[in-house]
Amino acid sequence: MSSSATTSGSKQRAPTLYAIIAIKLLKGSLFLALAVAAYTLSDNDLPAEFKKLLQWLHWNPERKFFMELAGKIGKLTEVNLLWAAGGTLLYSLFSLVEGVGLIFRISWAGWLAIGESAFFIPIEVYDLIHRFSFKVFAILAINIVIVWYLLKNRHRLFRHH
Repeated sequence: MSSSATTSGSKQRAPTLYAIIAIKLLKGSLFLALAVAAYTLSDNDLPAEFKKLLQWLHWNPERKFFMELAGKIGKLTEVNLLWAAGGTLLYSLFSLVEGVGLIFRISWAGWLAIGESAFFIPIEVYDLIHRFSFKVFAILAINIVIVWYLLKNRHRLFRHH
């Protein structure tokens, strides 16, 4: 038997699984950063912080879109921002646990990824029916591929106890 042949106990290469892991870890990291940012900004003057950000980006804060957004940001309370930060933190940890579980090819992590991805499919279909967006279409396609791939290959990819 050659060294490149896989034995029944070894893990097989799975480039699609690696892409799914990267997506889950990237999403979890981005949401974690968003949660930390929301928490650190919760007691600040958000409209002033927003204006500073726009100036730093060299965007005109006097544009109608940014003025309306600043008005909505001004209505956020500290408590609401803390709740949003907490929810975002939980979701980020969910994605990070999924990604790490997939790295170690734990079967429950595969089922967790299938469940999470499948959960959003009807929501994305509903959104597309009411207001088509290429971004939502791309996210829907990615979620369908994740669910299909993990379901089809779960016996090959994950350890079963």
